[in-house]
Amino acid sequence: MDSSGNNKIVKYRRPVNISMVIFLVILIYTGICVFSYFTQKHIEAHQVKMGSLSSNNVYKGIALRDEEIVTATKAGYVNYYAREGERVGVGNLVYTLDESGRLSEYMDAENAGGTLTGSDLAELKTEILGFVNNFDARYFSTVYDFKYNVKGTVLKLANASILKNIDKINSSGLSELISFCNAPATGILIYSVDGYEDLTLEQFTGDLFDTKNYEKTQLISNELVDAGQPVYKLSTNEDWSIVIQTDMEKADELIEAEFVKVKFLKNQDTSWGEVSTYTNVDGEIFVKLTFTNSMVTFCTDRFIDIELILEEEEGLKIPNSSIVQKEFFIVPREYVTKGGNGNSYGVLLERYKEDGTATTEFVETTIYNETETEYYIDDMVLRAGNDIIKPESTEKFTISKRGSLTGVYNINKGYADFKQINVLYNNEEYSIVKSNTQYGLSVYDYIVLDASTVVDDEMIYE
Repeated sequence: MDSSGNNKIVKYRRPVNISMVIFLVILIYTGICVFSYFTQKHIEAHQVKMGSLSSNNVYKGIALRDEEIVTATKAGYVNYYAREGERVGVGNLVYTLDESGRLSEYMDAENAGGTLTGSDLAELKTEILGFVNNFDARYFSTVYDFKYNVKGTVLKLANASILKNIDKINSSGLSELISFCNAPATGILIYSVDGYEDLTLEQFTGDLFDTKNYEKTQLISNELVDAGQPVYKLSTNEDWSIVIQTDMEKADELIEAEFVKVKFLKNQDTSWGEVSTYTNVDGEIFVKLTFTNSMVTFCTDRFIDIELILEEEEGLKIPNSSIVQKEFFIVPREYVTKGGNGNSYGVLLERYKEDGTATTEFVETTIYNETETEYYIDDMVLRAGNDIIKPESTEKFTISKRGSLTGVYNINKGYADFKQINVLYNNEEYSIVKSNTQYGLSVYDYIVLDASTVVDDEMIYE
């Protein structure tokens, strides 16, 4: 204790909380980053790739074929022995007509517990795999076609085994009540009718394309038919047609082409069709496309979706939103020279000192396009009315002429660099441009997706 009686009190200093300081620093930094993200302009890039475009010429067509409807000669139960879509020759067995109805019971009894051979199973497997590989959910109706195809294949295989035992049928007392019906001509079998079999181009109206009014009757095995009722039809000619409805402009374009490449949307196959047209009394215009192949592929289809491949260009595929128009000064080629480090292009700009003495200064500029006599140059430094000097001469040229170029903003170097493009073809969303041009783009370049979001030479922060 101090003898004087004075006690000195020292204030205690609390230690700094390092953890709290680090937390505050992180919090402030995070806040700055979030603020910068929401306030900074976001520019989306697009990588240029090779691609192609085709015209949007998709139509619903109606198939016309040489179709012969075969009717039953008497009443009875029909049992088919050939699969739909199969080619049969004259005299080949297509179906039997059972007046008693007992053949179906006999077949069921004979086939009970039976097994398919290896070749039979292979045929069924091929049918199923073909459907699975080509199925498109947009064309769900093909499921029903597949159902009837499989059913037809199974019946064909089952009925074929019965025919091998024709002696048993004769001994069963059924032969006198069964008629064996053969094909009257060579053709492709179709087990349906729809009333369009005899339709010709001159009978077309727009109402025929309304699928709500379309009725297709499927002809099914083991069904009772009356005499004169359709039992199947034969498509007897490989030549067939698809009819579409168009306007006059499109019809004239197709007639001029004479032959048109057609893509079938069902299976993406293509074929060439010969063009002919017809205009009915109501002024409706129809185009008929005639083919010499592929009929069997679409023999069960009346309505077929197709795309006309009228123009197809390949090149660099870019979004239309990337394309911009920009103006440039146009100067004679002989006024542009190299200067500075010897690799940069520019012009000799005339300037005046304070005392009025004329002098020249090399001004670097970028060339964006050229013709045989002129260059398109940057207008960032030069101004209209500036005089430039022809190298190794006293001739002057006053800058005034301007021209517009179509291009995009290339951002490979981290800033918006205009590149001129040559558009070969376009649609509503994309354009195909020529690749590897002198002042243009190359594959895998990066460009601004929306050209309206940047200005010339703007730095790009990603």
